[in-house]
Amino acid sequence: MITNFRRSPLALAILGLLEDGPLHPYGIQQLIRQWGKDQVINVGQRASLYKMINRLLEAELIKVSGTGRDQQYPERTSYELTDAGRAASRQWMAEILSAPRNEFPEFPAALSFLPMLTPAATAELLAERRDALVRRLAERDATLAAEGFEIPRVTLLETEYLRAVTDAELQWVDAVLAGLRDGSITWSREQLRAIAAQWKA
Repeated sequence: MITNFRRSPLALAILGLLEDGPLHPYGIQQLIRQWGKDQVINVGQRASLYKMINRLLEAELIKVSGTGRDQQYPERTSYELTDAGRAASRQWMAEILSAPRNEFPEFPAALSFLPMLTPAATAELLAERRDALVRRLAERDATLAAEGFEIPRVTLLETEYLRAVTDAELQWVDAVLAGLRDGSITWSREQLRAIAAQWKA
């Protein structure tokens, strides 16, 4: 079965977590956080989670499993995976893992408009980013080196990937900062306007 449902990391996470049995939305949100999947899945807004659950429900990729109540919480609806949902999650995994996709992140978009700033302002901002990347790299390393019970490496692959991407970005930012400092990367609005005028001619 091929689904036309527009996939997203959150939709994939919901279907993936329901593989092991019914869950209510709060349980889904908690598991994403407990397992560190909030590094790659945005579950900051519970409203977004509920909205996605409703979309999956309407598309018949999940269904209501039942409702339950305990002493501390109001009645909660649990959801379970449908056969269509299981097929959709396999389809999405095949598409995502096999083919790179342009995802249009903000950072490259901002880089494409650096001429709005001066080289000095750019260097200052990228130095701040560098400091943040160093901290993030240390956090990734701490996660990967955390002691405790042994877990299969497959459960840490997204952290390994994020660590590699963070390290590559840090090296790239260092190279750009070096170019800004030694003057091999520089520009002025006047110079860029002159180039733009030549293109228009």
